[in-house]
Amino acid sequence: MLFISMGLVSCLPEANYPIEPVIKFIAFDISEDNTAVLSIEFTDGDGDLGLNSSDILPPFCSTCDHHFNLMCEYDELRDGEWTHIPLVPAQGQVPFYYRVPRVNPSGSNPALKGVIEIAMNTWSLQSEYDTLRYRITLEDRGLNLSNEDTTIVILK
Repeated sequence: MLFISMGLVSCLPEANYPIEPVIKFIAFDISEDNTAVLSIEFTDGDGDLGLNSSDILPPFCSTCDHHFNLMCEYDELRDGEWTHIPLVPAQGQVPFYYRVPRVNPSGSNPALKGVIEIAMNTWSLQSEYDTLRYRITLEDRGLNLSNEDTTIVILK
Protein backbone atom coordinates (compact mmCIF):
# COMPACT_ATOMS: atom_id res chain seq x y z
CA MET A 1 0.00 0.00 0.00
CA LEU A 2 1.38 3.39 -0.90
CA PHE A 3 0.33 6.87 0.09
CA ILE A 4 1.53 10.23 -1.19
CA SER A 5 0.73 13.43 0.60
CA MET A 6 1.60 16.81 -0.77
CA GLY A 7 1.73 20.05 1.14
CA LEU A 8 0.39 22.85 -1.01
CA VAL A 9 0.76 26.38 0.30
CA SER A 10 -0.47 29.50 -1.46
CA CYS A 11 1.01 33.00 -1.31
CA LEU A 12 4.58 31.68 -1.36
CA PRO A 13 7.11 32.34 -4.12
CA GLU A 14 7.03 29.79 -6.93
CA ALA A 15 9.21 26.80 -6.17
CA ASN A 16 12.23 26.25 -8.36
CA TYR A 17 13.58 22.71 -8.03
CA PRO A 18 15.88 20.70 -10.31
CA ILE A 19 14.17 18.49 -12.91
CA GLU A 20 15.70 15.42 -11.25
CA PRO A 21 13.79 14.24 -8.20
CA VAL A 22 15.47 14.99 -4.88
CA ILE A 23 14.64 12.83 -1.87
CA LYS A 24 15.32 12.97 1.84
CA PHE A 25 14.66 10.18 4.33
CA ILE A 26 12.22 11.17 7.07
CA ALA A 27 11.31 8.08 9.11
CA PHE A 28 11.01 4.32 9.30
CA ASP A 29 8.28 3.44 11.79
CA ILE A 30 7.66 -0.16 12.86
CA SER A 31 4.20 -0.99 14.23
CA GLU A 32 3.30 -3.49 16.94
CA ASP A 33 2.07 -5.89 14.23
CA ASN A 34 5.60 -5.81 12.70
CA THR A 35 4.61 -3.83 9.62
CA ALA A 36 6.48 -0.66 8.81
CA VAL A 37 6.02 2.70 7.12
CA LEU A 38 8.89 4.32 5.24
CA SER A 39 8.53 8.10 4.79
CA ILE A 40 10.58 10.28 2.44
CA GLU A 41 10.31 13.89 1.30
CA PHE A 42 10.62 14.64 -2.40
CA THR A 43 10.84 17.51 -4.86
CA ASP A 44 10.61 17.38 -8.64
CA GLY A 45 11.03 20.54 -10.71
CA ASP A 46 9.24 19.52 -13.90
CA GLY A 47 6.34 17.66 -12.26
CA ASP A 48 6.76 14.33 -14.04
CA LEU A 49 6.72 12.15 -10.96
CA GLY A 50 4.81 8.90 -10.62
CA LEU A 51 3.21 6.29 -12.83
CA ASN A 52 -0.40 5.45 -13.61
CA SER A 53 -1.54 1.82 -13.61
CA SER A 54 -1.95 2.31 -17.38
CA ASP A 55 1.78 3.11 -17.77
CA ILE A 56 2.63 -0.39 -18.97
CA LEU A 57 4.35 0.23 -22.31
CA PRO A 58 8.15 0.35 -22.54
CA PRO A 59 10.08 1.63 -20.69
CA PHE A 60 7.52 1.02 -17.89
CA CYS A 61 6.30 -2.50 -18.79
CA SER A 62 6.44 -5.20 -16.12
CA THR A 63 9.63 -6.71 -17.58
CA CYS A 64 11.34 -3.34 -18.16
CA ASP A 65 14.05 -1.82 -15.96
CA HIS A 66 11.85 1.24 -15.26
CA HIS A 67 8.63 -0.56 -14.23
CA PHE A 68 9.25 0.48 -10.62
CA ASN A 69 10.07 4.08 -9.79
CA LEU A 70 10.97 3.82 -6.10
CA MET A 71 13.75 1.40 -5.24
CA CYS A 72 14.78 0.42 -1.72
CA GLU A 73 18.01 -1.57 -1.79
CA TYR A 74 18.40 -3.86 1.21
CA ASP A 75 21.70 -3.87 3.15
CA GLU A 76 22.66 -5.85 6.26
CA LEU A 77 25.44 -5.09 8.71
CA ARG A 78 27.60 -8.22 8.57
CA ASP A 79 30.72 -8.42 10.69
CA GLY A 80 30.95 -4.63 10.91
CA GLU A 81 30.50 -3.96 7.16
CA TRP A 82 27.39 -2.99 5.22
CA THR A 83 26.62 -5.76 2.72
CA HIS A 84 24.13 -5.32 -0.12
CA ILE A 85 21.72 -8.26 -0.33
CA PRO A 86 20.54 -8.53 -3.95
CA LEU A 87 17.06 -10.01 -4.35
CA VAL A 88 16.39 -12.01 -7.53
CA PRO A 89 12.73 -12.24 -8.63
CA ALA A 90 13.54 -15.21 -10.88
CA GLN A 91 14.43 -17.11 -7.68
CA GLY A 92 11.14 -16.19 -6.00
CA GLN A 93 12.62 -13.26 -4.07
CA VAL A 94 10.67 -10.00 -4.11
CA PRO A 95 12.77 -6.83 -4.10
CA PHE A 96 11.64 -3.79 -2.14
CA TYR A 97 10.62 -1.88 -5.27
CA TYR A 98 7.43 0.16 -5.63
CA ARG A 99 5.38 2.11 -8.17
CA VAL A 100 4.65 5.57 -6.81
CA PRO A 101 1.37 6.81 -8.34
CA ARG A 102 1.36 9.78 -10.67
CA VAL A 103 1.23 13.17 -9.00
CA ASN A 104 -0.37 15.96 -11.01
CA PRO A 105 0.85 19.47 -10.25
CA SER A 106 -1.77 22.12 -9.62
CA GLY A 107 -1.51 25.63 -10.99
CA SER A 108 0.88 26.91 -13.63
CA ASN A 109 4.10 25.84 -11.87
CA PRO A 110 4.85 22.15 -12.52
CA ALA A 111 7.16 21.85 -9.49
CA LEU A 112 6.21 19.23 -6.91
CA LYS A 113 7.08 18.90 -3.24
CA GLY A 114 5.62 16.37 -0.85
CA VAL A 115 5.98 13.25 1.24
CA ILE A 116 5.82 9.64 0.08
CA GLU A 117 4.79 7.03 2.65
CA ILE A 118 5.21 3.37 1.83
CA ALA A 119 3.38 0.76 3.90
CA MET A 120 5.70 -2.26 4.08
CA ASN A 121 3.99 -5.45 5.26
CA THR A 122 7.30 -7.26 4.91
CA TRP A 123 10.43 -5.23 5.55
CA SER A 124 13.19 -7.64 6.55
CA LEU A 125 14.63 -10.91 5.38
CA GLN A 126 15.10 -14.05 7.42
CA SER A 127 18.74 -13.81 8.34
CA GLU A 128 21.12 -14.41 11.21
CA TYR A 129 21.97 -10.70 11.05
CA ASP A 130 19.76 -8.28 12.98
CA THR A 131 20.86 -4.87 11.66
CA LEU A 132 19.73 -3.47 8.33
CA ARG A 133 19.15 -0.32 6.32
CA TYR A 134 17.66 0.68 2.99
CA ARG A 135 19.27 2.81 0.30
CA ILE A 136 16.47 4.65 -1.50
CA THR A 137 16.22 6.20 -4.97
CA LEU A 138 13.28 7.64 -6.90
CA GLU A 139 12.90 7.92 -10.68
CA ASP A 140 10.58 10.23 -12.61
CA ARG A 141 8.86 9.57 -15.97
CA GLY A 142 11.73 11.31 -17.76
CA LEU A 143 13.94 8.53 -16.31
CA ASN A 144 15.79 11.07 -14.17
CA LEU A 145 17.13 9.33 -11.09
CA SER A 146 17.14 11.08 -7.71
CA ASN A 147 19.96 11.26 -5.25
CA GLU A 148 20.35 8.19 -3.04
CA ASP A 149 19.40 8.54 0.61
CA THR A 150 19.70 5.98 3.39
CA THR A 151 17.38 5.10 6.21
CA ILE A 152 18.45 5.07 9.82
CA VAL A 153 19.97 1.84 11.12
CA ILE A 154 17.09 -0.59 11.72
CA LEU A 155 17.21 -3.38 14.29
CA LYS A 156 14.99 -6.46 13.81
